[in-house]
Amino acid sequence: MKAVPDLLLLSVVHVIDFLKPVKAKQTAVRALFVFGDSFLDNGNNNYIEDCDLKSNYPPYGVDFPLGPTGRFSNGRNAADILAEHLGIPDYLPVFNNPQNKGDRILHGVNYASAGAGILE
Repeated sequence: MKAVPDLLLLSVVHVIDFLKPVKAKQTAVRALFVFGDSFLDNGNNNYIEDCDLKSNYPPYGVDFPLGPTGRFSNGRNAADILAEHLGIPDYLPVFNNPQNKGDRILHGVNYASAGAGILE
């Protein structure tokens, strides 16, 4: 039974070590491509005309520096935090935004869309 608490402590130490900020010069990760649902969506649904699953209005984004952007959270989501820790500059651009092309997507793109797991 002692092995379970030891394993849990070891897991927590590894997670903490993984989440240490990385300087951009030290990382081999140059881009991040995100696929997912509302947990990772950063505003893709804002650009889908017939989509009712949008979060680009308060109270969403109350703690996010840019305000409501389409994230289904009050602040940054897991993809934003992971990108920061990997040394990816800025926030990942939204795939469905027609302005995001060329140099804007050199560091990756967020394809996540709320409702992606819903079957009709």
